[in-house]
Amino acid sequence: MEHRKTKIAAAIGALSLAAALSGCGQQAENQASETDEKDSVVVVMTAESEPEEGFDPAYGWGAGEHVHEPLIQSTLTVTNPDLTIGYDLATGMEASEDGLTWTVDIRSDAFFTDGEPLTAEDVAFTYNTLKNTSSVNDFTMLERAEAQDEDTVVFHMSRPYSIWPYTMAVTGIVPEHAYGPDYGVNPIGSGRYIMKQWDRGQQVIFEANPDYYGEEPRMKKVTVLFMEEDAAFAAALAGQADVVYTAASYTDQEVTGYHLLACESVDNRGFNLPAVPRYTDENGIERGNDFTADVRVRRAISMGLDRQAMIDHVLNGYGSPAYSVCDKLPWYNEEAETAYDPEQAKALLDEAGWTPGADGIRTRDGVRAELEFIYPADDSVRQALAADTANQLKALGIDASARGVGWDTAYTEAYSQPLLWGWGAHTPMELYNIYHTSPDTGTAQYSPYSNETVDRYMDEALACSDLEESYELWKKAQWDGQTGVTEQGDVPWVWLVNVDHLYWVRDGLTVAEQKIHPHGHGWSIVNNVDQWSFEGQQ
Repeated sequence: MEHRKTKIAAAIGALSLAAALSGCGQQAENQASETDEKDSVVVVMTAESEPEEGFDPAYGWGAGEHVHEPLIQSTLTVTNPDLTIGYDLATGMEASEDGLTWTVDIRSDAFFTDGEPLTAEDVAFTYNTLKNTSSVNDFTMLERAEAQDEDTVVFHMSRPYSIWPYTMAVTGIVPEHAYGPDYGVNPIGSGRYIMKQWDRGQQVIFEANPDYYGEEPRMKKVTVLFMEEDAAFAAALAGQADVVYTAASYTDQEVTGYHLLACESVDNRGFNLPAVPRYTDENGIERGNDFTADVRVRRAISMGLDRQAMIDHVLNGYGSPAYSVCDKLPWYNEEAETAYDPEQAKALLDEAGWTPGADGIRTRDGVRAELEFIYPADDSVRQALAADTANQLKALGIDASARGVGWDTAYTEAYSQPLLWGWGAHTPMELYNIYHTSPDTGTAQYSPYSNETVDRYMDEALACSDLEESYELWKKAQWDGQTGVTEQGDVPWVWLVNVDHLYWVRDGLTVAEQKIHPHGHGWSIVNNVDQWSFEGQQ
């Protein structure tokens, strides 16, 4: 009850901020929900959702945690509701047998909002520019892009990359003739909306593009407000917005005139388990962990955790158990799913020689079974998950604890102990980045682990000339019946939960069906804002 009172008090205190936002000149006019307009919507996102560098794809806009369907800029491809690939600007594409050339045909009826036609030259310019400047997307596999003719672009690759269409789905096309240092502040695109106004730290206003080549947006104006968590809840209480992000800790509240929308996500939380014995590398960094180096220990930890209990206790029921970094995506291997089995977990620890002592904590050769879970100190959800994990493992005889750290040391500390991470993307490359061996260190990038068979499957997946066929290779990297990264395999990571993305939605507003959201409680919600509607809207 005390926690609940604290949250309510914080939200009430934040009302002054929300009121100030709604009373700022032009902003007051943009509170569509306070008028009779049915074709205008106000959405509240996290303060972190505001792109610091502006709305320029070169600095991550449209990718990473800003991923969305073509809003300002169009993309060559999109992801379908089932996360397979569909077309936007592209009308067809073909990869060469060796995977080193991609030829993409583009539509001829797309125009930038300044009236200039969008051509293959703009596409090539965009990719060649982002190859050198992108701060989020990886373009190291791209050698160069060239316009073959006005409606055909050819991508020359330095190495095969079967999942290139997923990169194309998050790369907005910019106009060569109107691109410069201030583009992110005044973006020109060919997407569904035109950015009309950006008040840093407060809001951004979009209006429907009258010359959009696709279906005419039903929502003519979209206003996005950026707020911290308490202020966002206060905005909902005050009825100042139509869709407002929220956290699981607020879900036991009622907001008059609103209902709660829970969006399924692959925004997962889990931790690494260093899979090699402890050693000090050439740079003096501690790597590996003697306790978790034993695969039986890692399996016991995985099967000894009650994921549903974590969802109930930490997320108020708003989430789903996680068994991989890509649950329910086309490349997910369903054999990753495992059952909660604390008795089998104890048996594995017994088999590994870790026997309970008088205090219930296991020992082997005089060494206690100890493990410290670290988490980002500013993340309350990961803190709670770390604490819950530690408490559950104590029931297995593992003396586990939790400690908050800053990101300045978290990455280094994760080489030798488990860190609570957040992952989840609309691309199989997430698997590669987490599990593939780095030639620089001889282990994976974020935690010591290496498996030549897993590496081979992922390399073959990238070299595959057929995207659909590559999915099966990504699945084999997870588990091929004998080895892989799942619990029955090497289990170098333990996945706990997929976090639902939660929103207060004004009664009478229909938010179009959402596909699985990626990591980041941000722009994904407006993927299909053009299809939203209020009751009575024609």
